[in-house]
Amino acid sequence: MLSLAVDTSTQSGSLAVLRDERLLGLIGTSVQETYSSRLFRHLRFMLTELDASLEQFDLFSVAAGPGSFTGLRVGLAAVKGWAEAFGKPVAAVSVLEAVAAQATTPVSLLIAVLDARRGQVFGAVYERHGADLALRGEEMVMAPEEFLASLAGLAGEQALALVTPTPGAIEGALESSAFRGRPVETVSPLLAGVIGRLGYRRAARGESGDALGLDANYVRRPDAEVKWKD
Repeated sequence: MLSLAVDTSTQSGSLAVLRDERLLGLIGTSVQETYSSRLFRHLRFMLTELDASLEQFDLFSVAAGPGSFTGLRVGLAAVKGWAEAFGKPVAAVSVLEAVAAQATTPVSLLIAVLDARRGQVFGAVYERHGADLALRGEEMVMAPEEFLASLAGLAGEQALALVTPTPGAIEGALESSAFRGRPVETVSPLLAGVIGRLGYRRAARGESGDALGLDANYVRRPDAEVKWKD
């Protein structure tokens, strides 16, 4: 199965092409320009390098959030358009699951953390079952101190690891939390390859969907909605 995976959830977004779970190409850059505006330049480059075209893909995988409101909208809109135009399935993947899936430590409980800006973090707890991850509870957004306090009951778990591509967003709060002294595994912010692998597994289990059912999980309300309601 040839698939295209898109992550526009953060400024360090990325694009990947996979054959089943094997990565054929990955592209991403970390500059001030938002990734959503670089997506189509990177797509043209990737298709040229691999001598491929959009209609050849059997599956489109996409980061469904949490992350940048505008970035997610651009990525989801692009994937919706391609999937509808070519009649192909879509797999929506959580950004936090893609963070947790990169953990190399063989523990069963993973706390995934991502910088959410505005002094907050996105976070979630995942349980590892073989090659699969199951979300425990809900994905959250709050100040890092609040997030760690909400998980204090897990601090005594030995088979636990904190995983993040943005360690600076959580390390300060760790010192005054029940998780003090716990190591933090830093993983890559280029998530498209992982999103592609997770998307392929969803499709293999019959859990992919169509363009109409694709939606974002922002976790945090966008600024415009907050201002309108206030």
